[in-house]
Amino acid sequence: QVQLVESGGGLVESGGSLRLSCAASGSIFSINYMGWYRQAPGKQRELVAIIDSGDSTTYADSVKGRFTISRDNAKNTSYLQMNSLKPEDTAVHYCNANIHPRAFSVRSVYWGQGTQVTVSS
Repeated sequence: QVQLVESGGGLVESGGSLRLSCAASGSIFSINYMGWYRQAPGKQRELVAIIDSGDSTTYADSVKGRFTISRDNAKNTSYLQMNSLKPEDTAVHYCNANIHPRAFSVRSVYWGQGTQVTVSS
């Protein structure tokens, strides 16, 4: 079994910062990409940022220059540093990871339960 657990969400004023963490645990042989998504009320889930096994990153245009994704492979953990937060960043933030549970197994995508980020104006 593989589990992803997010932490670090909360309420912050506009212009503030938050750091989200996503820790993967359980049967893990290797992790390919790790990503962060978000879903605001009434909207579809959208990609925020993704980092691959070579540390290449991709960001949504709306967060470029404000958010930074990183990973600690020794801890099977990804991070999303969010600076200059805006009210429109308010959403439930989810992490995911593309994981080999065992050697020679098929990779699967796993999701965390989500953490609420609320930015007040």
